[in-house]
Amino acid sequence: MGVIAISRQVAALGDEIAAELAEKLGYKFINRQELEKRIVTLGFPAGKLKKYDEKKPGFFASLVKDRDEYLHYLQTAVLEAAEEGNCILIGRGAFIILESLPNLVSLRFVAKDEIRMQRLQKEFDWNEKQALQRINESDTNRKGFHKSFFNVEIDDASHFLMVLNTGIFDEKSSADAIATLVKHYITPEKEVAGKEKLAELIKCQHLVNKLIFEYKLNIEFLRAVIDGKNLTLQGVADSTVLVERAIKIAAVELPEYTISSAISVVQDFKGHL
Repeated sequence: MGVIAISRQVAALGDEIAAELAEKLGYKFINRQELEKRIVTLGFPAGKLKKYDEKKPGFFASLVKDRDEYLHYLQTAVLEAAEEGNCILIGRGAFIILESLPNLVSLRFVAKDEIRMQRLQKEFDWNEKQALQRINESDTNRKGFHKSFFNVEIDDASHFLMVLNTGIFDEKSSADAIATLVKHYITPEKEVAGKEKLAELIKCQHLVNKLIFEYKLNIEFLRAVIDGKNLTLQGVADSTVLVERAIKIAAVELPEYTISSAISVVQDFKGHL
């Protein structure tokens, strides 16, 4: 079981290469529309997607609870898609959500601006100014999205196993190179370790979702992290009572773990609007 996560610049052939690669490897390509559908199916309102989906939230959008809810639904959708195995995910920070998986192949596709402009002009019959505007807008949004939700600089190549210049390589040659990389990189040992790690990540995310959506605990930036038989809750709350309740619920939901808290208590902390 391998999982491929692709990050790409606009007009850097992300979808085209992903489709070619999926066919070559026999993987399932989970494109933007499919991932959006999964997020909505999980419970996030379709009408609010446009505020957050690969965009830096505006000032007010970044303050409301919808922002955190979108992130939890997004992470759940990505993790559950990865659990299906042998899949390709594109965009939406999948490479950082799945970063700890030993069987992850994380890729970044880039190209020079002039090449991306030519592609956009040809595809949409745009002039040079329109194409450049689209590039600048998309690059700014994607950088803002990853910084806002994951505190990650999207142009930092250290997050990726391979960065590919698709101004040099076309869809077929790119897919050929990546397929070779996958076959050599994903070993049976990495598959087993990846499956175990993914099970942990899903267990943690489902617990977080339960605490927030079912028990409606107002703990901001809530995360759960498993280390062996220990599970630690992280986040920010405005009372120790809230933290104690979260610990008790987690202990009931996952009795096989020793539950501890690294939740910061800030007495004057105000939850999101």
